[in-house]
Amino acid sequence: MKVIVTGGAGFIGSAVVRYIIEQTNDDVLVIDKLTYAGNLESLDNVSEDKRYRFKQIDICDRNALDTAILEFCPDVIMHLAAESHVDRSIDNPAAFIETNVIGTYTLLESTLAYWRTLDENKQANFRFHHISTDEVYGDLHGTNDLFTEKTPYSPSSPYSASKASSDHLVRAWNRTFGLPTIITNCSNNYGPYHFPEKLIPLMILNALEGKPLPVYGNGQQIRDWLYVEDHARALYLVATKAKIGETYNIGGHNEQKNIDVVNLICDLLEELFPNKPQGINHYKDLITYVTDRPGHDQRYAIDASKIYQDLGWKPQETFETGMRKTVLWYLKNKDWCERIKDGSYARSRQGIIK
Repeated sequence: MKVIVTGGAGFIGSAVVRYIIEQTNDDVLVIDKLTYAGNLESLDNVSEDKRYRFKQIDICDRNALDTAILEFCPDVIMHLAAESHVDRSIDNPAAFIETNVIGTYTLLESTLAYWRTLDENKQANFRFHHISTDEVYGDLHGTNDLFTEKTPYSPSSPYSASKASSDHLVRAWNRTFGLPTIITNCSNNYGPYHFPEKLIPLMILNALEGKPLPVYGNGQQIRDWLYVEDHARALYLVATKAKIGETYNIGGHNEQKNIDVVNLICDLLEELFPNKPQGINHYKDLITYVTDRPGHDQRYAIDASKIYQDLGWKPQETFETGMRKTVLWYLKNKDWCERIKDGSYARSRQGIIK
């Protein structure tokens, strides 16, 4: 097959691209605007493969999308391009509306125009797979409730509201225009190549430098954590095997309080990197409670039984095994982290882009 991955230089997108190149015979075209979170170094392991291509395109640019899609002739489009950081959405909602809503609309229109040029057989086999988040559901107040594919939407932040909007657009293009679409909503991802502003890599890197480990509020917020390589495997399975019009929740079966996540990171670092910065006796001494985020959702938890029943997917990593792999990856790839922190990853793009 030929697969387009929008946002393929991002955290989850790059994991999907690596999975496709390393585990299948498919061709991949990565489309990415290369905002601050897009890092082509995350694709270094596959970038020399003859089945890999890259185009720097803003998904709001209809002409560039039309050209790229018509030239590549994809069988599947996996749409991961998105602004995704809740704190940034509070500071600058406009960027999230532009990319997540207008960008998704533009991509849908470009895809629909392409799909209409295909013969009947190719139309029937084509898929537009939209990758979304469990944050569109809002939060859960009970201790036993779970998000299902039928949970009503109740987004809390500009980020989750923009993703909810994009989900609705995708369903509308399926029902109104017949575009073959599928939607997945995932829980919090973690793993290698995660941008350092996110919770888990931030805590790892701050601890290694002896900096405070900032925890919002009392740290009792609960999230379901999904190892990114498990997610990539699930996304490819959905894109290639799911029925048109279906929605799947993808979760890691790993509900954890934020403070427990931070404590586990500290415990792993005590074991794997006991050489602490000067003046630090225990990594947990660095934990600092800070003012809570406005509108902070209390609990997310996914019922991922449907994807297991329909497609046979379940995560291979437990939270403990996935976190160990994650901490080890950051310990072994400090240069990657340094290039992000000093901005050199962005300055070097011109020499990498194909």
